[in-house]
Amino acid sequence: MEPMHESDSSRRLPEAVMIFGCGYVGRALACRLLREGVRVGALTRNAETADELSALGLDPVITGDLDSTEWATKLEGDWPAVVNCVSSAGNGLEGYRKSYIDGQQAILDWAGKRRLSRYLYTSSTSVYPQEGGLVSEDADTSAAGPGGQLLLEAERLLVNASAGMDRHYILRLSGIYGPGRHHLLDQVRAGAVIPGRGDYTLNIIHLHDIVEVMVRLLAVDAPAPSGIYNLSDDMPAHKATVMAWLADQLGVAAPVFDPSQVSPRLARRGGRMPDRVIANGKIRQALNWAPHFPDFQAGYTALFED
Repeated sequence: MEPMHESDSSRRLPEAVMIFGCGYVGRALACRLLREGVRVGALTRNAETADELSALGLDPVITGDLDSTEWATKLEGDWPAVVNCVSSAGNGLEGYRKSYIDGQQAILDWAGKRRLSRYLYTSSTSVYPQEGGLVSEDADTSAAGPGGQLLLEAERLLVNASAGMDRHYILRLSGIYGPGRHHLLDQVRAGAVIPGRGDYTLNIIHLHDIVEVMVRLLAVDAPAPSGIYNLSDDMPAHKATVMAWLADQLGVAAPVFDPSQVSPRLARRGGRMPDRVIANGKIRQALNWAPHFPDFQAGYTALFED
């Protein structure tokens, strides 16, 4: 069931928003902005995706690699707000560098020739190496893994180039789920043995809540100061607890965890996932915001209803 959006009658959004990397999050944001009368453009690597975005009403939709300079020659008009929610181009760390570092720099080179009202960049809570406790935005990230270091470098590029922007925001997202993206549900339905352990805290955030925060930050009168914000729900739980609840809702046996197996994601994490809680208090206070889906039960119940 699609959650109701609060009234935006008093919220002044930019006339136009350019979204770079219009995938799962970017497309949802674009649809929300279009419904509110905002002109939305996009850059995507995929020609098929470009056709779909054009059909939704985005204009222009440019097909190309973010790290190139060619797209900038095709982007005309005034774009007071920018959202960079690009995903990795694949090919391991080289893909990370291509998408997150070189791509960020390409946007900033283009943005340097104009005055931006807003620049939003979606990073990840994977930059935090911490094990245990509550992890806030001021946590030490110096021991982040190779992928996390590249994300941090992309964040620094934005901060260093932010003088020509009214506001810039870095959103460190927890694990994303929502309509059409429910990997945990698929695992439970498949009855698969899950690589790794289930006794670590699963920090997640529903797509709807990501988009709601992004829309609020894009508003001309957004109260939040520039900076880094974690985006995660209110009540994270151990993965085993989440999976057992999902299995119960589906009427199937709870999945089995196998610590001897290592998935690609686990391999990137050194063979295990950290057990910690991502704090969301900073964004809650800055925007006087609370997630529509405060915990996994609320979010997945909505998916079941869909």
